[in-house]
Amino acid sequence: MSSRSVSLTSTFLLLAAGGAAACSNDKYYDEGFYCADENGVIVDEDFCDDNGGRTGVSNGYYGGYYLYHSPSYRSGYPIGTKLPSGGSRFAYNDSASRSSYGLPSSGRVGNGTVKSSVVGKGGSGSHGSSGG
Repeated sequence: MSSRSVSLTSTFLLLAAGGAAACSNDKYYDEGFYCADENGVIVDEDFCDDNGGRTGVSNGYYGGYYLYHSPSYRSGYPIGTKLPSGGSRFAYNDSASRSSYGLPSSGRVGNGTVKSSVVGKGGSGSHGSSGG
């Protein structure tokens, strides 16, 4: 009986170690970012520049624009493309969300920006689904 106990304990430890390793592989990943309107259609990234980078618009506020992000977004989608479903978004001027993804807390984020080693998380209350 004691050898059976040792065998089961060893098996359990190996399974537990494998499960822990699998979880840790999901801890970091690449995340792609795009400036898009409320429908998930990519627009010029100047619309998401809260430093007022776009001329003719006062106070740097454009309204209705978001930074969409997803590990499945690749770089190179052109302006006017509807982003694939499954991403999330946050207001372009949400400095806390920007910082949590390793982006500058204000200013312009180039379309197609990919941040590596983003810590996996479910997101804060300011994050919402892109809705498809």
